[in-house]
Amino acid sequence: MTTQIFMASTLYGTATLAAAVDSGCFGPAGRRVLLVSNNSTTPETTPGIDEMPGFERLRGRFDDVISWNETISPFHPGGWAPRPDDVPLWERHLRLAWDLGDDDVELVVESIQVNPALGVAQIFTGAPLTVYADGLMSYGPTRSKIDPLVGTRVDRLLHLDLVPGLTPLLLTEFGVEPEIVPTDAFREVLAALVDTGDGLPAVEAPALLLGQYLSALGIVTAEEEEDLHVRMLKGAVALGHHRVVFKPHPSAPARWSRALEKEAGRIGADLTVLDTPVLAEVLFQRMRPALVVGCFSTALITASALYGLPVARVGTEPLLERLTPYENSNRVPVTVVDALLPELSDHAAVAGQDRGTGTDELTELVRAVGYAMQPRIYPELRPEAERYLTRHLDGSTWRYFKRRRLTSLALPGAVPSQLAFIPRNATVRRVARRARSFKKAALG
Repeated sequence: MTTQIFMASTLYGTATLAAAVDSGCFGPAGRRVLLVSNNSTTPETTPGIDEMPGFERLRGRFDDVISWNETISPFHPGGWAPRPDDVPLWERHLRLAWDLGDDDVELVVESIQVNPALGVAQIFTGAPLTVYADGLMSYGPTRSKIDPLVGTRVDRLLHLDLVPGLTPLLLTEFGVEPEIVPTDAFREVLAALVDTGDGLPAVEAPALLLGQYLSALGIVTAEEEEDLHVRMLKGAVALGHHRVVFKPHPSAPARWSRALEKEAGRIGADLTVLDTPVLAEVLFQRMRPALVVGCFSTALITASALYGLPVARVGTEPLLERLTPYENSNRVPVTVVDALLPELSDHAAVAGQDRGTGTDELTELVRAVGYAMQPRIYPELRPEAERYLTRHLDGSTWRYFKRRRLTSLALPGAVPSQLAFIPRNATVRRVARRARSFKKAALG
């Protein structure tokens, strides 16, 4: 008998799996197990996906639900992996604990390059792998080099067609073929969740603000993220949206909402802060927002692509500058949102929902950025990166690249060789800092 084990850490990802199952993306199996993992910083105080509104509507596709957190307790899912010598012991243990017997196992996991998915893949050594992507990261490169003993077992990459015409780069170094989860099936799964979430306020056509909790990822400080939310609010009000709903990240501190409420009172906005952890897509269907505002949340793309809602981005350009290292896996999602969606402060672009970049140019951009991020994994992309940089590197596209990175790779846009010593010269840097301080003092 074959047992299929589906690993999920988000409700959005579980909905993606449900749509894939409904569409016949998986062959027959004697048993289907949903292995849920709570990857939040403090899973002890954060509800898991099996406790969230709407989960029971998705659970019926699976015969059993098992908690990975309980299985490896007291370790954290993101920080634990089996020691190589212990792999046979762990497989024997899990086969007994999960009543797998001698079943053939097929694994369906997300984010294969990191734990917990990588750890599970290492335990079931001979199991074929399907990787599914529930966001924009699939369009970018694999974030790190994967052990060939794992990578060569991946048969396919299932993904949502969030940006039609853009092909995922993830795992192509192993010849993995991307396969689209039918959009209609995904939309039907989301439609079945529309009445979930008791106590959701009845607000029609608001501006919906999406929080992401970026400070937990170390991308910005908590104060900067609070300021980002305030910018969302002010920008929405400036566009004439005085009825505003803020959907905070489930793990975000409550004080952020209080700061936003204070600002709303000051500028006269009617603000509602949600305290029910539902999918943004549920809100899209129930409230039909007049505008959806966020930083680089995947929900911005689903709002536009799946529901035809007006969207706007905030803060992507400085974020592109701040992301470190350059190969940070959030770089491609930020790049895609920045290139496609209008900036909130550009009122004409938001009103017209101008698509900033065409599909062909976006593909070229993403592949050039992907090469700059991971040149050792994707050396075959170098000619495309050189071609893109030669033709398109200008004032509007420089933000997607770093001159130091281009210099280290000897790509177009690099510092001329005779000046390459400057970034590394301590004396030059010290003089430049003093010049900047004198300029600030003079202007002050």
